[in-house]
Amino acid sequence: MRHHILPRGSIRATAPASLGRRNALGLIAGASIMGVGHAAGAADYQQFLSSVRAQALAQGLSAAVVDRALALTREPNAHVLKLDRHQPEFTLTWAQYRERVIGPKRIDQGRASYGEQQALLSRISAQYGVDTGVIMGIWGLESGFGAHIGTFSVVDALATLGFDARRAVFFRSELLKALTILNAGDVAPEAMLGSYAGAMGQPQFMPSAYLRFAVDADGDGRRDIWTSRADVFASVANYLAKSGWQPGEPWGQAITLRETLPVGMIGRGHRMSLADWMRHGVRRDDGQAFSRTDVMGAVLQPDGPGTEAFMVYRNFDAIRRYNPSDFYALGVGLLGYDIT
Repeated sequence: MRHHILPRGSIRATAPASLGRRNALGLIAGASIMGVGHAAGAADYQQFLSSVRAQALAQGLSAAVVDRALALTREPNAHVLKLDRHQPEFTLTWAQYRERVIGPKRIDQGRASYGEQQALLSRISAQYGVDTGVIMGIWGLESGFGAHIGTFSVVDALATLGFDARRAVFFRSELLKALTILNAGDVAPEAMLGSYAGAMGQPQFMPSAYLRFAVDADGDGRRDIWTSRADVFASVANYLAKSGWQPGEPWGQAITLRETLPVGMIGRGHRMSLADWMRHGVRRDDGQAFSRTDVMGAVLQPDGPGTEAFMVYRNFDAIRRYNPSDFYALGVGLLGYDIT
């Protein structure tokens, strides 16, 4: 099995999975770019912004806030559209992906960050019932433990993509949600930075996910996922908790197989009790029997028969709701194990 790897920020929270796969379509003419599918005589960019402004004001948003935000975008951002339409699509095996996202440098960075943030993480973990390692794993994969949040103005990026006809409805909706966030005073328009696709801050939330899951954990009256470690960790934990995370349960573990399992028994859709799995020769990674036999799990073997295998539980599915990829969820979980 091979896996398509998408760039950071292309799938995040409520953004659909198809957001990461781009068609190399479009017309770029100087600094003015009309979206694919715009008919001749369609509203130009300023008319588009005016319509967004009118819709935002009709929703009760402050004219001063909306005008300040929309002033950040004067014309479609050619760089955003280029990245949107020409995303490199890497096809990696699980072994290659694991080496890329859980390398020694990232593990060392993660351990150092965990040492600095352990007390805060422990408090948030206790509050939400979410494992500290998984919070760290998501933080590490999304933004390199806060080092890389993206440099694009979220308003400019979302306005550009909302004007472009290919995904206009989705991105216009996200733009209006971004204006709603700004209207609440959580962040200044100029500080609302993220990916070219509008994924924001250290956890790379789309605005719709921010409105559902972002938390003011430091008590300053703002949900700051850009600079507040407390807000970042609590927002990730809140996302997982509301996505079905089960407190006190693991996400999964490496296993050994004493016999080759039929293909039909591999995958998240085939769950059995650990007692049943042991009857098929499945054991812990150290070769020992599982300590609990009643827990339900599924076996994953990402690179196929004869390669690395994992037992995954309900909390694996909660991680996948953050990003619907088995590789991503395994990467998050294993990185968390390595650094906590």
